[in-house]
Amino acid sequence: MIAVTILGNNSAVPSHNRHPTAQVLQSAEHVMLIDCGEGTQMQMGLYKIKKSRINHIFISHLHGDHYFGLIGLLNSLALNNRLNDLHIYAPEKLKAIIEIQMDVAGAGFPFQLYFHKLENEEVLFEDKKLSVECFKVNHRIECWGFLFREKKNKRKIVPRQIKKYKVPTSFYENLHSGEDFINGKNEVIKNEELTTAVEPPKSYAYCADTAFYEPITEKIKDVDLVYHESTYLHDLEKKAVERFHSTSKQAATIAKKAGAKKLLLGHFSSMYETLEEFKTEACEIFENTEIAEEGVCYLA
Repeated sequence: MIAVTILGNNSAVPSHNRHPTAQVLQSAEHVMLIDCGEGTQMQMGLYKIKKSRINHIFISHLHGDHYFGLIGLLNSLALNNRLNDLHIYAPEKLKAIIEIQMDVAGAGFPFQLYFHKLENEEVLFEDKKLSVECFKVNHRIECWGFLFREKKNKRKIVPRQIKKYKVPTSFYENLHSGEDFINGKNEVIKNEELTTAVEPPKSYAYCADTAFYEPITEKIKDVDLVYHESTYLHDLEKKAVERFHSTSKQAATIAKKAGAKKLLLGHFSSMYETLEEFKTEACEIFENTEIAEEGVCYLA
């Protein structure tokens, strides 16, 4: 299971009751923060997100609307006497920014803070259930997207069938992996008789701030859910190019070319008070499109 809660869907300036970029991703065993714009802590409180559960924070780039809320969040974690390790994955210069802010305040952290600089397209985190990798996007400064993938789920054993065919416990792990069982009479019992399929692994791609950039499609191929910025409607395509941002139709084109199952649009310019037209334009190219609404949880 991968679920993404939108905390902020606006671009640089908070307006129209919309906030700068921040998202919380929840999987079976993890709660992770993706970007941390101004006001992220307040949004967490509003939508009942427990910041103490977050152990991994991914910052796409060092434009303020994507990280100005971070030092406040770190300070709150310290004031609440957090002790668990915290990992931050971000462009290298953010480490110095954090250190300067804490130094001038004469403050520190009661927890261990691990900083992982982004410099290559690679796997950043991996355990038995989930992997996270980063990929380059095309923005005015160094900027990264993130791809979250669940590991393949094991098949579920059916107890009554196990008992019927007298399968020993030592063979259970083989069944989870999809193997057939051969009994003492050399009879093959098909795995499908002993187990049931479970939910297929899910994936989520976060494409951060970027101009229209087709190489992204190879990085996020066949993803279940993709978030792609759409700062402008398509009549301002020229402005989008100049500012290294994308339009609604360009985001939809990336989703279509990648073979994604669903698209979320976000990072809307403050010049737009309402957002319905973004979805209308995108759906002309990629039908399964939604506006990334603040407070809404989307399943991959």
